[in-house]
Amino acid sequence: MVLTFFDARRPAHDLYAAAGRHAGPRQTGAGISRVLAPLLPHDGLGLVATDPATGLGLGCFSFRHEYEPSLATDLIMHRYTGGDPCRPAALAGAATPAAVLGPPDEQPFDPRVREILTAYGAGSELRLLLRDRYGVWGALGLLRCAAACPFGQDDARRAARLAPAVVAAVRRYATAGPLVPTAPAPSAGVVTVGPDHRIKAVSPQARDWLAQLTGGSGHAFPAWVPDAFLVALSLAVRSRARDTDAWFPLVCAPPVVCGRWMTLQGQPLDADASGDVALVVQGAVADLVTPSFCAWYGITPRERDTLPELRTGAPARQIARRLDLSAHTVDDHLKALFRKTGADGRDELIAALTR
Repeated sequence: MVLTFFDARRPAHDLYAAAGRHAGPRQTGAGISRVLAPLLPHDGLGLVATDPATGLGLGCFSFRHEYEPSLATDLIMHRYTGGDPCRPAALAGAATPAAVLGPPDEQPFDPRVREILTAYGAGSELRLLLRDRYGVWGALGLLRCAAACPFGQDDARRAARLAPAVVAAVRRYATAGPLVPTAPAPSAGVVTVGPDHRIKAVSPQARDWLAQLTGGSGHAFPAWVPDAFLVALSLAVRSRARDTDAWFPLVCAPPVVCGRWMTLQGQPLDADASGDVALVVQGAVADLVTPSFCAWYGITPRERDTLPELRTGAPARQIARRLDLSAHTVDDHLKALFRKTGADGRDELIAALTR
């Protein structure tokens, strides 16, 4: 029996435990599924993490349980090429950021989504945008098989009430990794994706980065994820070329993914984005990763103002003069930065953003 009312404090605690760094993403996905199952029965789970700084785009890490890789790929393709009515931007504007897809009596009804789900033995999908007052932290997708009772609006409302607990678990996971890398970063690499949505070329440097994503040094994605992710990023690049209001194709992955901050950017190689797309993967670039860094660690705008000043090596009194603050306020900001990030001092904090 599924309760219509529940106290979210217990699932929050259990999700914290499931999102610990002691298990790989597959085990973590199974653990998250076990926590949510008594409250929202399901047969498959896909949890994708983003951060408010990079917008409603692709995630920087994910967990899956009983969720077919090709199903995820087909749904991503439909999002960018088929006009999926329940894309993240649509959910972001809803009072309850959750939707049910698949059942013919649910609105909005999308025949293509139903076709995709049916091909994989699923009868319905529940999508939940993970948002709080700071922005969007990802999306949760739950599947029920065709033989099960389909999701309904009561399930969507129940899922929305669980969102704060899931957000907290995702943020804890992201910030539990090492702050500073222990090995030099590979050089920037390039991946080229063709108009047929297939990867055409991968530079040696990019192969080094992809090896880190699947090699177990960090989050250790399943082998299929990086290729699917890169194709999805190229689709976002093409979408952005057609609509400048679309998500800007930049992904900043925190150190939990591969032991250091990593950025991925895309750019079309022709004016109308009908040809090849180049994707650049590289290590931390302070100006790119700082917004995401501050989002994950809960750094306030005023605390963030001190970060660029730290890179100059200026003492606190000089920083105070530049920012028109008291030296006491700057010291408070620095203490908050060290406490929130776990950095031992300036050098470690700067290294996290530049290595």
